[in-house]
Amino acid sequence: MVTGDIRISVALVSYNGAKYLRQQLDSILCQLGEQDELVISDDGSTDGTVQLIEEYQSRDSRVRLLTGPGQGIKKNVEHALSHTRGLYIFLADQDDIWLEGKVDSVLWALRRQAAAVVVHDAKVFADDDSSDICMESFYEYRNSGPGVIKNIVKNSYIGCCMAVRCDLLEKILPIPAQIEMHDQWIGILADAYAGGSYFLSEPLLLYRRHGGNNSSMEHYGLWRMLRNRLVFVCCLCRRLLRRT
Repeated sequence: MVTGDIRISVALVSYNGAKYLRQQLDSILCQLGEQDELVISDDGSTDGTVQLIEEYQSRDSRVRLLTGPGQGIKKNVEHALSHTRGLYIFLADQDDIWLEGKVDSVLWALRRQAAAVVVHDAKVFADDDSSDICMESFYEYRNSGPGVIKNIVKNSYIGCCMAVRCDLLEKILPIPAQIEMHDQWIGILADAYAGGSYFLSEPLLLYRRHGGNNSSMEHYGLWRMLRNRLVFVCCLCRRLLRRT
């Protein structure tokens, strides 16, 4: 729900991310204005993540810590999104690094392109060394681009690189528990409704790859891929029919 003069909400989900979270929080907060907010939904961390967030919250009123539902990544994302109050909502993971100018570039695209969702490119780096870039363009790797059919066949949305207009929330929430990826759900619903998605070619994030990531760059087996697509299409059809 939009309230007051909040321009930007950042919806960040955390779970046992203390090792990397401070670097991410610093990279986000330095780009937010005084009236913006960082909403963090923590899903039961036991490694000091909550204490770290509370440290930031104690000295920065823009930080809001929520107790997550404890039902996995999709429901935690849904929980964070449902508590945002801004006109524009940026999704964020706990272990990446926002590059300078990300907020300004994405806001420009959201306004200039009149898109419901903006997705930007990212550089990929390995674990601890942000200077060790192992992939210059995630777009090139995923052949990224808009389109419902294209992204059902092969998803090219990546949640940590997405920002949405607040009016899209009523269409994407709740996120079905049966689907595999929340970013695919958000992006395709944006493409299915007026406004669509806009892919910004500028790399605005350092995407950290390590063994604890929720997402993977590896492909599933054929049967699981087919099953995931069938489940996704069924959920999508039900949501579109419900909204007509």
